[in-house]
Amino acid sequence: MYISTRGGIEPVGFRDAVLMGLADDGGLLLPAALPTVTDGLSGWRKLAYPQLAAAVMQPFVGTELPPSQLLALTQRSYAGFDDPDVVPVRAVGPIQVMELFHGPTLAFKDIALQFLGNLFARLLADSGRALNILGATSGDTGSAAIAGVRGKGNIHIFVMYPHGRVSPLQERQMTTVADPNVHCLAIEGTFDDGQRVLKQIFTDIGFKSEFCLGAVNSVNWARVLAQIVYYFHAAFRVAEQTGVASVQVCVPTGNFGDIFAGYLARAMGAPISRLILATNENDILARFFNTGVYARGRVTPTTSPSMDIQVASNFERYLYYRTGADPEAVRSLMAGFERHGRLQIEGMDTAFVAGTGTTAASMATIRRYYEDFGYLLDPHTAVGVTVAERYLSKSEPTVCLATAHAAKFPQTIAQALGRDVARHPALERLLELPTRRTVLPAEKAAIQEYIARALGS
Repeated sequence: MYISTRGGIEPVGFRDAVLMGLADDGGLLLPAALPTVTDGLSGWRKLAYPQLAAAVMQPFVGTELPPSQLLALTQRSYAGFDDPDVVPVRAVGPIQVMELFHGPTLAFKDIALQFLGNLFARLLADSGRALNILGATSGDTGSAAIAGVRGKGNIHIFVMYPHGRVSPLQERQMTTVADPNVHCLAIEGTFDDGQRVLKQIFTDIGFKSEFCLGAVNSVNWARVLAQIVYYFHAAFRVAEQTGVASVQVCVPTGNFGDIFAGYLARAMGAPISRLILATNENDILARFFNTGVYARGRVTPTTSPSMDIQVASNFERYLYYRTGADPEAVRSLMAGFERHGRLQIEGMDTAFVAGTGTTAASMATIRRYYEDFGYLLDPHTAVGVTVAERYLSKSEPTVCLATAHAAKFPQTIAQALGRDVARHPALERLLELPTRRTVLPAEKAAIQEYIARALGS
């Protein structure tokens, strides 16, 4: 069963949790209890990725999807990835790089959103319901979500992204999709404005119910669930290659969803000693894990735009665990943060270390890894590698998540290297396609009016 971080809803099953997205009380959904899987790890180590995904997810799904159906979903979701290992792990200099960019949009969001698109289709076919997805993106979530549900029956998707604040190729990956169930909304503001509007609309229960709204952002529990899998996969693959018992994992993050999945994997029993949290100049999360103070600042545009975030939507899930699973404490902390832009937690969490990779340092890392190892890092992964190198361990390998293909950021790569080497044929084809988008103010009423009009109401 699934509960809200704010304790204001009755427990719901897996299907309802997926279709609800954001909890109706404004909180985020979490399993009532985390499974411990330590005893089953030996049987998981040699599984191919789709089989591992089904095995990791099954305790969270229970009897609502039989094992054969869940395996069919994971096999279908990862069949189109361009590497047979789905998320290969490669030794690059002192770092083990886990490549999460072999899906259709060349970003880590494909791992979860290919699965979520197929899961939505399965649940809607079973129930005969329709679903209208509303999401906000700082870059890669939008295109990956669109790729997951484009052309699917009974689903429309509305994606808000900050106008002029995503890379041109990231925008084209969204706006060149011609399927009539896809709606790209360029909002006049930042990603944080998009998240704010998203939460305002989802807590308007009447509107949410009338228009059958669902979430595809990492507020949706199924997004986090699918991401838990590759932490087990990385630990197993590196152990296989090096003979070690455990690894540490570095995650470049802005919204805390990806690293929160790692936090859960570690709590379940994945052989991960600690998580290294890496931010760019928008360092609200790094500051929190180093000081205990979570304080909102101004969004600073950087060369790693998907991390240009000052309010991490998944942080509330982490707060639930840090407060000892106390919904009242979570409500109080989040209310204080809404009023004052600040909250504080006493004590430190030994599961995490954290640091900041500035734009200058990350650009230097891109240059150094290309010159020394012949490996091209995208600017977000470069933030991770920059921070990971500060925490290298002699006793265990350091895995860094590579969150996107470098070809999605050709201008930044050219700036770092002085030459144009970041290319991918799938992205080159986008340059000749027509685009569709609607520019709107970052206001609840404007987005609701657009949704109602698009759905014929």
